[in-house]
Amino acid sequence: MDGITQAEAVAATPLAAGERARFFMAGRFDGLECLAATFRTHRYALHIHDTYVVGGILAGCETWNVRGSRRYATPGDLVFNHPHDVHDGEAYGGGYCYRMTYPSVVLLQGIAMEVSGVPVVGTPWFPEPVVHDPHGVALISAAHSMLEEEGATLAADELLSRAYAHCLVRHARIVPAPLGRERGPVARVKTLLEQRHAEDLPLSLLAAEAGLSPYHLIRAFRRETGLTPHAWLINLRVEAAKIRLRRGETPVVVASATGFCDQAHLTRAFKARIGVTPGAYRTAVVA
Repeated sequence: MDGITQAEAVAATPLAAGERARFFMAGRFDGLECLAATFRTHRYALHIHDTYVVGGILAGCETWNVRGSRRYATPGDLVFNHPHDVHDGEAYGGGYCYRMTYPSVVLLQGIAMEVSGVPVVGTPWFPEPVVHDPHGVALISAAHSMLEEEGATLAADELLSRAYAHCLVRHARIVPAPLGRERGPVARVKTLLEQRHAEDLPLSLLAAEAGLSPYHLIRAFRRETGLTPHAWLINLRVEAAKIRLRRGETPVVVASATGFCDQAHLTRAFKARIGVTPGAYRTAVVA
């Protein structure tokens, strides 16, 4: 049996009324394919993938046959299929909603090596096809949503790295390397973020500046500062926005100049940190 893409697996059976399935690609992650779907009566035929299947159930219940037994997954459950696991899938009860990713072996091997700090021999192995892990589901869902929006590259990179690392450590028995102090590398990244805070910088660029793996950088940066690189970047952007607002610039102009996706994004980030909207802040300081 040849491996097929998830798009091909879904297309084998037309969707019924009330069902939806949206595919999108995150090309910078070794051609990562993603699926957000709600199924009520849709049934997958037996098939295999050349990739892993890693995702979370958000609502309802999915059931499928894999590794010689029938499995059930409900909200808060993570699902793991290995490359070439023969499986099907259908709704149990009234249907289900999930977010799934299909990472390549190379991608998960790479993240496993970042986490462990040593070469990974063979493919990461998830002993259980379904585990209850609400935190893991939340991480996968957040990364999936950010990738779907096609914005905030650093935020999406961080979230996906953290989500897959969590899955590998908790459920594939990958042991994290000890975390030392990395003041110099973190300081270099902080300088880079300050100088280029309005740009959409990928995590890989920051990791190269630090001389660390992306996963190690996230851990080291949080240890040294209390924040992830993306959270630090958002604070830099808010501080830059305050300076421009004090000059009398409008929130829409400030949002564009400081790296926010739009005015709404600026407003959410600004109010969460300053306590008032950019417009209210501008009125108070310019009056």
